[in-house]
Amino acid sequence: MHTDGRIWSETFVKKEDIVHRSIAGETILVPVKGKLADMQRIFALNPVAAFVWNQLDGRKTLGDIRSETISHFEGGQGQADADIEEFIAQLLKEGLILRKE
Repeated sequence: MHTDGRIWSETFVKKEDIVHRSIAGETILVPVKGKLADMQRIFALNPVAAFVWNQLDGRKTLGDIRSETISHFEGGQGQADADIEEFIAQLLKEGLILRKE
């Protein structure tokens, strides 16, 4: 997902029917429908993705999250841009987050 830069001023929010847990240092996302977990769709996040996931609160812009990510991990802005854009695109594709209007 390559954008014109507007994505960095957008905010995103996690869907309410997603359960996330940290187990043995790994963060796992499990969509839940009704009272049942969709065990066919479990997502394991790397540390950077887990950090970004935890920042998606519907208030911080993606630019704010990028800045915090850069301050917590090595790699610089170019790497953070690519990683975060790809991660957000995957989350949107899988229906795990929503753009906040």
